[in-house]
Amino acid sequence: MKRPRAVSSEDANRYAGAFGVIGAGPRLRIVRVLLSAHPVGTIAIDIHAETGIAGSTLSHRPDKLSHQSPSAVRREGAFLRYSVGIESLRDLLGFLYAECCTRNRVIESGALIGIGR
Repeated sequence: MKRPRAVSSEDANRYAGAFGVIGAGPRLRIVRVLLSAHPVGTIAIDIHAETGIAGSTLSHRPDKLSHQSPSAVRREGAFLRYSVGIESLRDLLGFLYAECCTRNRVIESGALIGIGR
């Protein structure tokens, strides 16, 4: 029986932090909006229009997302444009799926999202 690949405490904590950040309902909704706007991204007012999250709470959520999750922010004049850091998201999902169904050899490690680990 194949054992899952060992994960360092540092990696586990990093991934847990990222899942924790996107794990809250409003932030997960924001990530979904950002995914729908990939690769261009979107500005906060458009996130508000799609999610209904109040402007007062919306202003700090994308900023929190950008610190420890698969998202990025860049300034465009007076606006901040938020987008998904697709490589970070791929890494996060790769961590989650790395050992999926490999113990019984049903699926190759990494085959679900097209990456090798």
